[in-house]
Amino acid sequence: MGKEFDRREEDIANFVGLEHTNVRVPDQRLATIFYVEGMGFTRDPYMVPGVKNMWMNIGRTQIHLPTGKAQVIPGCTGIVVPDIKALRSRLKAVEKELKGTKYAFSIGRNRIDVTCPWGNKYSCFPPNKKFGRITLGIRYVELDCRPGTADGIAKFYNVIMGAKAGVRRSGGVAAHVHAGSHQWIIFRETNTKIPRFDGHHIQVYLANFSAPHAALKEIGLVSEESNRYQYRFKHIVDLQNGKKLHTLEHEIRSMTHPLYGRPMINRNPNQHNNNYAAGHSDRAFMLEGEELR
Repeated sequence: MGKEFDRREEDIANFVGLEHTNVRVPDQRLATIFYVEGMGFTRDPYMVPGVKNMWMNIGRTQIHLPTGKAQVIPGCTGIVVPDIKALRSRLKAVEKELKGTKYAFSIGRNRIDVTCPWGNKYSCFPPNKKFGRITLGIRYVELDCRPGTADGIAKFYNVIMGAKAGVRRSGGVAAHVHAGSHQWIIFRETNTKIPRFDGHHIQVYLANFSAPHAALKEIGLVSEESNRYQYRFKHIVDLQNGKKLHTLEHEIRSMTHPLYGRPMINRNPNQHNNNYAAGHSDRAFMLEGEELR
């Protein structure tokens, strides 16, 4: 017999991947300064290349930034970055240009917490075993939710969406929804007032696309029939009494969606015209894997 493995560690249930978040921004110039120059992400050169929207590549994940009234996710997004020191330098370099906005950052132990010019919060971490082999990408979206709702939220994802979800109570009560390999959607209970939903959304891919749709449709929760590969819903409800527990727009895609698995370009933000070295323009977003036997 060879080495023993816990095969459950590789289970992801129905959620194949959390690919993007979407928040509107009122100023594409400021968004470019923050997300490209400061955070070091890469604007997708192929999709929506105009001035009305930007897709920011972060490894295999993205943040979509259409122009409009600012939207803010109540909580924070956790992102793995390959070089935390370089991130700190870039964030300091854009301070002057973002003065007068909500932009801020604080440096902690093995993390940097960043606030965008309109108030969206990002927690950035160096690569770590708990995040898998990823060196660049969104690992979680954490959302504030009302006290007493975490259990119902976890049950909703288990039953309706076919997700692997449960409630953790250490360090506060939070529903953890497994959203892909080493990815999570987290709903953390808080006594802080939660702002009115402003239209932000997340996008996920599902292995079983039809069963959640049927379950959502049966209880009247499908909010948009986008096309054959995609639909949306907004409300998470208590399955016992139908009461709304949380509002978060979900863009649900099938694995047959034309954009599934699309290659994404990720530049090396540490390289510029004064230190250019051939072969170093792109950035790897995954560590080398262990030997497969």
